[in-house]
Amino acid sequence: MPLYESVFIARQDISSAQAEALADAFAEIVANNGGKVTKKEYWGLRNLAYRMKKNRKGHYTLLNLDAPTGVVAELERNMRIHEDVLRYLTIKVEELEEGPSAILRSREERAPRGGRGRRDDGGRRPRPDFAGADSTDADSDNEGDVR
Repeated sequence: MPLYESVFIARQDISSAQAEALADAFAEIVANNGGKVTKKEYWGLRNLAYRMKKNRKGHYTLLNLDAPTGVVAELERNMRIHEDVLRYLTIKVEELEEGPSAILRSREERAPRGGRGRRDDGGRRPRPDFAGADSTDADSDNEGDVR
């Protein structure tokens, strides 16, 4: 069977649990029509590049499908009808990616990095010590100069 990756964006007004339930409902549609969902990833609530139907954010979800073309057409028909789905995109791929997608990998790569917490010196950087220079020595060399 052909392999597909399908990503859909759900409205920001629904909760993440409702977005997961929506993905489960779409996976059930695929399973009932003879296809198989090999991977389901919830990418979270993310900013949109531009407003869509008065929404500035959306719940992103990826579905990897192993299904005939008719099943994908039925899935897209249901996504088009559903009022909580803002946009969807389904593409045919040569092989499905194992493990986490690029979106989740980039999130995991950023996770170990430390925050902007306190440093060992209490969060303060040492200031240069200008008070240590003796200004009287510099002034004594040029007593007669007027600046």
